[in-house]
Amino acid sequence: MADRSFLSWPFLEDRHRDHAERLEAWCAQNLPADHHDVDAACKSLVAKLGEAGFLKPSAIDPADPQPLDVRTLCITRETLARHDGLADFAFAMQGLGTGAISLFGTPDQQKWLEKTRAGKALSAFALSEPRSGSDVANMEMTATRDGDEFVLSGEKTWISNGGIADVYTVFARTGEAPGAKGISAFVVPADIPGLRVAERLEVIAPHPLARLSFDDVQVPASSLIGKAGEGFKIAMSVLDVFRSTVGAAALGFARRALDETISRAGSRQLFGAPLFDLQMVQGHIADMALDVDAAALLIYRAAWTKDSGAPRVTREAAMAKLYATDKAQDVIDKAVQIHGGDGVKKGHIVESLYREIRALRIYEGASDVQKIVIARQVMG
Repeated sequence: MADRSFLSWPFLEDRHRDHAERLEAWCAQNLPADHHDVDAACKSLVAKLGEAGFLKPSAIDPADPQPLDVRTLCITRETLARHDGLADFAFAMQGLGTGAISLFGTPDQQKWLEKTRAGKALSAFALSEPRSGSDVANMEMTATRDGDEFVLSGEKTWISNGGIADVYTVFARTGEAPGAKGISAFVVPADIPGLRVAERLEVIAPHPLARLSFDDVQVPASSLIGKAGEGFKIAMSVLDVFRSTVGAAALGFARRALDETISRAGSRQLFGAPLFDLQMVQGHIADMALDVDAAALLIYRAAWTKDSGAPRVTREAAMAKLYATDKAQDVIDKAVQIHGGDGVKKGHIVESLYREIRALRIYEGASDVQKIVIARQVMG
């Protein structure tokens, strides 16, 4: 049983604890999902999460717009990830994909949120390009104004939910100024003419990913989120909210790895005694527990800071994301080592965690980029 003592920390309120308990019970009944058809599994997970009401925190309620609660987002991702990485992915994309609409969308654009919060539409965040991943300001995709429309041309890649999403938040260069100040954001429905899936991308932990091609896609000017030229600011504001939640997902993976290791060390016999009796194993478990707790403190500090009204938590979120994802990798690696051959056996939970964690150190700001962000924040 995973350690739940963190729920009593002063960062959290009773409503967060109630949410965690309800979600834990739902997970016990519904997870893990069947991963044989990843597209179908994601669609099913979104529908089930929506029906149970657990997608409501992923976006604002247009009828009663309140700020996104980052602590609830983090608790949700940590809990889902501990049970099933694909369930965490399905929830996370509903939030990230609609983040710009929640924060900056018009009432008409926010009609999409009624569907995504109910699990009746899937969303995606189309930011990365083949030649501009971490360097967002260097994106090449264009959105050219043509009367009452914008014409989108170019490619996006590594797009989560690519090919199965119903709506995309797309970033493109509108040219108001060089670099970051010339980018804008748009709401783009998936069925619009000219938008096609150029390639489905397979990765070590199966998730629906795609490279998208925009061949002179015409969208109405009303699709513009915020103002022209504000796309970079919008993207960074969205990541400011959701970056801590990536750390929370990593924390969920790490907690599961620690739980599996404790069980293994207590039940596995080696040289006539439980594996746990070896001081080396005890040392590994101590390191794992330390890394888990330290990551949790950074994550919920960042989430609490944002929920307390801080306009930006760039430093706190970057620290949480960097530390939690890097240390989760270490924790899971130790779990694999202690499990021996079983740790690399396909289908074993520890083996799947080993594949799941690696991408989290890359997406929404790679670890090396987070170090640059932290250093600039400290110097600034």
